[in-house]
Amino acid sequence: MNEQLHVHSAECRYSCNIHKGEHPYSCEVCNRAFSNKSHLIRHQCLHSGKQPNVCEVCNKTFSLQSSLMRHRNIHSGERPYICEVCNKAFSRQSHLITHQHIHSGERPYTCDVCSKAFSDKSSLIKHERIHRGEYPYTCDICNKAFRNKSHLIRHQRIHSGERPHTCDVCNKAFIQQSSLTIHQRIHSGERPYTCELCSKAFRRQSHLITHQRVHSGERPHACYVCNKAFSDKSHLIRHQHTHSGERPHTCDVCNKAFSQQSSLTSHQRIHTGERPYTCEVCNKAFIRQSHLISHQHIHSSERPYTCDVCNKAFRHKSSLIKHQRIHSGEYRYTCGVCNKAFSDKSHLIIHERIHTGERPHTCDVCNQAFSQQSSLTIHQRIHTGERPYTCEVCNKAFIRQSHLLTHQRVHSGERPYTCEVCNKAFSRQSHLITHQRIHSGERPYTCDVCNKAFSYKSHLIRHQRIHSDD
Repeated sequence: MNEQLHVHSAECRYSCNIHKGEHPYSCEVCNRAFSNKSHLIRHQCLHSGKQPNVCEVCNKTFSLQSSLMRHRNIHSGERPYICEVCNKAFSRQSHLITHQHIHSGERPYTCDVCSKAFSDKSSLIKHERIHRGEYPYTCDICNKAFRNKSHLIRHQRIHSGERPHTCDVCNKAFIQQSSLTIHQRIHSGERPYTCELCSKAFRRQSHLITHQRVHSGERPHACYVCNKAFSDKSHLIRHQHTHSGERPHTCDVCNKAFSQQSSLTSHQRIHTGERPYTCEVCNKAFIRQSHLISHQHIHSSERPYTCDVCNKAFRHKSSLIKHQRIHSGEYRYTCGVCNKAFSDKSHLIIHERIHTGERPHTCDVCNQAFSQQSSLTIHQRIHTGERPYTCEVCNKAFIRQSHLLTHQRVHSGERPYTCEVCNKAFSRQSHLITHQRIHSGERPYTCDVCNKAFSYKSHLIRHQRIHSDD
């Protein structure tokens, strides 16, 4: 009876302290005060490092009995707290409460310095360390300091090499659970973050935020050297290497250096032959995801990038940027041999091979060499018989896209090339050039036997038969 009275009395004191706002129990180490003595005892375990509660499965220790009970749910798989809106289950009630703020939009915890609001108290506490400049968690290997304990634990895996979170589909391992969750969306196809303006969906919330700047025009990340602004911080970091010339990422096979880790990763696939991005329509594989996305426009006929001067549309943003230099008259890249200028750096590199005679791209079937990779790719279709460009009207297939475009004019009747002298129109530019020789009198094809000249190559070939018959 006396024990029941003692418990009841303690509960009354605790309840009174809450209403009065009293905190009579103070920590002798840090002076933090508590309304309940048990809370003080629990807090003191932080300073003493005492963790008397041991998990009988994995021997992990905890300062609080409640923490041990929550931890046991990991082994049992028990998730007793279920969201009534989306049926998502949680091992902790606090996690459920925090999750429910997603549905309600509630952000009850507000920073008294900058008024930023948060859905959970722990996020507010972590945020407030930004204003105080507080970094309470330090790595004992490299002394790097962190605001959040979880960031320290994650960082320490860099030193240990630990990757505890493994994908059950492809066995790829990750340092963070969040990275695994995002990765698994590749397999599931889940894209939970949707743009309210254009309905485009994304795997990561950060990608949605960056995308929304396309609509808002916001560019919050500015270069301190040239003031160029970017919508994405990673683009700014990449741009700053332009000024510093820094290339910290080196290929261990050929020693080529790169300013970005992602560029090195893509480059290394040249050595390994890995092509992880495959087209679902034609099974063609690519080294880079961006190359796959660009390729898929061939099947969809989508041209999402439009010039605001002439309304010409392009499949690739890079093609639009190069095209716009036609209107601006910008020719930034000049040949050091003949001073010919180009709007695109790749065009200059290809041009310079005229002077050097370099043909670095060789066909593995007939050993014919080419100055451009694209020329080799087109040439290889002769051996494979591949004709990827098909006319939608008559189903005739072509090796080159340009051949398809020219062919389609047979059906449309389009003749975009007009003679300035007589206004005669042609479906091909080559036909116009040949026609203009009538007006200019030019005869570029000369017989090496009798020196007779012709306007057309076909006329020269026909003429040469006279000599061969003789």
